[in-house]
This record gives sequence, C-alpha cells and structure tokens, in this order.
Amino acid sequence: MPNSEAAASRKANDATKIGPKSVKANFNSIYNQPDPRAYFRELYGLDYIIPELARPVFASIVTELEHLRGRPLRVLDIGCSYGINAALLQYPVDLDRLAKRYANLPESEIGPAQLAMLDRSYFRSWPRHEIEIIGLDASEPAVTYARTTGVLQGGIVGDFECNPLPPDAQDVLSGIDLVISTGAIGYVTEKTIARVLSAIGEPKPWVASFVLRMFPYDPIAAALHQAGLATEKLPGTTFVQRRFESEDECRQVTSRLTALGIDPTGKESEGLLHADFYLSRPDHEAAGSSLTDIVSIELGTRRSFGRRYISRPGEPIRLVR
Repeated sequence: MPNSEAAASRKANDATKIGPKSVKANFNSIYNQPDPRAYFRELYGLDYIIPELARPVFASIVTELEHLRGRPLRVLDIGCSYGINAALLQYPVDLDRLAKRYANLPESEIGPAQLAMLDRSYFRSWPRHEIEIIGLDASEPAVTYARTTGVLQGGIVGDFECNPLPPDAQDVLSGIDLVISTGAIGYVTEKTIARVLSAIGEPKPWVASFVLRMFPYDPIAAALHQAGLATEKLPGTTFVQRRFESEDECRQVTSRLTALGIDPTGKESEGLLHADFYLSRPDHEAAGSSLTDIVSIELGTRRSFGRRYISRPGEPIRLVR
C-alpha cells in the first residue's frame, strides 16, 4: 500500500476509536434530572429535531410489522431518556407541542412529582396507539419518570457496554418485535446490542437505528448479521439531529468525518449534525421487501434553525443565523 494510502487508513482507524464524549457536546447533566424540563431547554434550544423526523419512519415500520405479526407490537427503545420516542409513537402529539408544554411549567411552581402526575393525566387525555414500549437507558431518573407518566410500560436501567443485563432482562425483553434508537449509537456499541438480542431470543426483532454519520455502523451490522439479521441503509437520505452546540463541537465532528472519508459538505459543514437510518431484519423477512418499499420520508433541512456554526472548505468556522 502506498504511504499516502496507509496514512489515510491509519487516520480513519484512529478516528473510529475516538469516543463520543470527546467529539459531541456533553449533555450528561440533563439526562439525570428528575423530570425532562432541562432536557427540553438544552436540546430543543439547539433545534433538536430527530425524534420528530424519526416518528413517521418508525410509524411506517410499526405498520409493516403489525401486518406481519397480526397483533400489537412490543418495542424496545435503546437510549429512551424520558420516553420522547415512546410518547410520539403512542399519541398524536409532536415535539413542538411537548417542548412548549415543558417550557411553560417552571420548577419554582411545579415539582417533579407533581409534573409527573400532570403528565400522566395529559397523556391519558389523548387517544393511544395500542403498543407496548420498554425503555433502556443508563439514567435511572429518566426511565423512572417515563414509567411514572405511563409513556413507558417497562424499563431497564444500566450501562451494558461493560455490565451484563439484569437477571430479569429476559422476562422484560421476551417477545420484543422491534428495537429502536434515535441517538444512542456511538455511546452504545455492538456489545450492548448483542446482549439485548441474546435476551430477546427468538423470534429475532427488527432493529431500526438513526446513527450520526460520525459513528461507523459496520461493527453493529456485523453483530446483527451474526444473529441472522440483514441490514439495509436508507439510500440518499440523512436526518438532521440538531445544530452544533459550539465551535469546538463543529470542528471535532467535521474533522472526524473527514478522517473517516465522509464529506461533510452541505450537511455538517452547514452547522447541523446528520444521521443515517438503518433497518435490520431477519433474513427471511428482509427478502420479502426492500427498506424503500416500507419507508418514505422527507428531510428536515428546510426547517428554520437558530444560530449555526458553519464550516466550509477554505473558510474559518462562522456563527450565522
């Protein structure tokens, strides 16, 4: 291999070893609050949009799977936090409505326990799609809140990159039809996925993942293949997650993408984190229809975003509106 190619290969390999905490902005504190108000203030303040963009994709997959299974589904949301995906899948509410709701409920007037009861009544006032959603997350406060409000019907708490699933995990996960994720991949790797699939057992579930472009999905796809699942990437489409939190995050992400051989031009270079979508299915079910037969989407890039850090070739990073 020529020296230049070897250097590029080493650079890409080094980039894949960089942990997410060293690249993405750190929002750990907002996931460990007793209610989701800080979550919405911080992330929605950065035009966090991916749960809303994911909803019609997940809904299409749920419809297809309900037809195949002939019954209501059991779904596992990896990285569920406060149950945002669960709320959007079950009820006719959108992310804007939820964000405005929490913005109007100050901590000084309403405590977390009271807010959880208000949320429980709020969600019960809407018609509900019949589906059971289990959450898996490292944050006990977030999972507890989502279970208290009723948007999650069960939950598993822990970091399963290094630790085994709890003893009751097989009972909780048995019969899961669909595993979803909108932001956990990168923090969660093939180690957690393999543990989850082992606990679910047979029949194998479908796995639907939105993955930031800076996190290679190949290791997870390989683990899924080993479990008998075929993986497809939705072609020609990416999904906006949010805008960059800082100039440093912009620089780190675009540098990582470049090291991986991924061109950020027109996507991350425009100040927005982008994700790819992958669907993995048991081989015999994947043979029946393609991903594009199931999923039809529209991009979120035309949304009106706040101030963005723009990184274009030959120019310094700029903060623009």
